[in-house]
Amino acid sequence: MPGSRDDLTRLRVALTAFFALDGFVFAGWVVRIPAIKERTGASASALGLALLGVSAGAVVTMTLTGRLVRRYGSHPVTVACAVLLCLSIALPPLTHSALALGAVLLVFGSAYGGINVAFNSAAVDLVAVLRRPIMPSFHAAFSLGGMTGAGLGGLVAGSLSPTRHLLGLTLIGLLVTLVAGRALLRCEPAVPPDRAAAGDEGSPRRLDRRTRRLVLTFGLIALCTAYGEGAMADWGALHLEQDLDASPGLAAAGYSCFALAMTVGRLTGTTLLERLGRTTTVVAGGTTAVAGMLLGSLAPSVWAALFGFAVTGLGLANIFPVAVERAGALGGPSGVATASTLGYGGMLLGPPAIGFMADWFSLPAALTSVAVLAAVAVLVTVATRRAAAAG
Repeated sequence: MPGSRDDLTRLRVALTAFFALDGFVFAGWVVRIPAIKERTGASASALGLALLGVSAGAVVTMTLTGRLVRRYGSHPVTVACAVLLCLSIALPPLTHSALALGAVLLVFGSAYGGINVAFNSAAVDLVAVLRRPIMPSFHAAFSLGGMTGAGLGGLVAGSLSPTRHLLGLTLIGLLVTLVAGRALLRCEPAVPPDRAAAGDEGSPRRLDRRTRRLVLTFGLIALCTAYGEGAMADWGALHLEQDLDASPGLAAAGYSCFALAMTVGRLTGTTLLERLGRTTTVVAGGTTAVAGMLLGSLAPSVWAALFGFAVTGLGLANIFPVAVERAGALGGPSGVATASTLGYGGMLLGPPAIGFMADWFSLPAALTSVAVLAAVAVLVTVATRRAAAAG
């Protein structure tokens, strides 16, 4: 375990940088989806299938990353996945068909899934050592990175091709990885007191049936809310541009509004959790997200939709971090891997599902599914609040 408060602070800063980098790179990709869709000539359903490459790569990698973290440590795995993530982001603009796009997104998804399990595992351990609910602050960095990446994408959408834009993200990402990676690899991993006392830092924790059920419950909550984040990332800009006649730059601002509101919500997340508790924070956030997404998907004007996107981001802000942190506290790296697989699976499987629903119905109707799943997360939280509190 890091030996001083300064060591823990350096570890927190290094992890925060990787959360921000992940959001920055991911948002840089999603704001260029309309341009890449046009380049490949893909229909909404074909694009949905191509996006399934991200989902498949991420989910498969997430199921393996828990083992890699236990064997090699969360810090080296985080750095290795960050390098692959930054290199693979340059590949989508080089494709000219939905099939080729899906293949390169498989690589991108593998890196994305791996880094998310690795740095969430490290963050959960640090939360346990510090004994403060700071998990939202890490995810605030992800959201801030996403907002920055989306804002930059909106600024350069009219002047830079997707190829040059995403190649630039590769160079920036590798530079950040070099600096933050050196710092992270020099930090000793945080080891929660209970694991340090038991001397089982590297061994998997056997979970009883009740604990496994609770971990799966938190994973389900994470899935329901992360679905909305994935939908906003991959389809928000297209909805504004296609259904509400927004310009490319203004359409890209949709995800920026969502990410900014989510960042604000997560920056205040520690205070909310300390004052209101986990259950009240999750229920209030989910209810807010339901109202915001109904407005964002069904509003007849761009500005009303942008406001709805912002309200949705504010509502969803702290639900996913709470779910992953609780799963990790109960199950260690295995709990983080399980909840992350379900949660990020929802984020990555949601966009293809919305693509099919958009073909069957319409894109605005498909986006209302975000509100439906946010409501499901609220109901699950209320139904299991006693068992979760006891766990």
